[in-house]
Amino acid sequence: MPKRRFETPPLLAFDLLLRTALELDLQLGQALRPAEVTPAQYNVLRILRDAGRQGTACSEIAERLVRPDPDVTRLLDRLEARGFVTRARDTEDRRVVLARITPEGLAVLDKHGAAIAALHAEQFSRLDADEFDTLGALLEKLHGGDR
Repeated sequence: MPKRRFETPPLLAFDLLLRTALELDLQLGQALRPAEVTPAQYNVLRILRDAGRQGTACSEIAERLVRPDPDVTRLLDRLEARGFVTRARDTEDRRVVLARITPEGLAVLDKHGAAIAALHAEQFSRLDADEFDTLGALLEKLHGGDR
């Protein structure tokens, strides 16, 4: 197969970043199959674990997702149906719906966290510490540093 040609270095960089991100996400999805959760649902569970007992507003979950999802309500519906999260109106502002992780949701993170950490370690194992730091700095710079 002939090597692909790119009109510009930014086009090559874009192609490589997108292909790499898609491959990493595919691997994450496969690793999460035993948990029967999607990468987006896993991300929501992590956000809620970090929020602690007080939970967090659904609108904040939407802002913090790695990959924005226009239907956070549907994500939460599925997680709630499985007993991984609960939702309730905020007592101070009834317009706000707070989501909280349940012990069952925490158990999913506990059970699969080590496997996901090992996957990420493997995904980046070709980089030494300096290369990893450089990659992070370059990606933050490219992203604009607002995350």
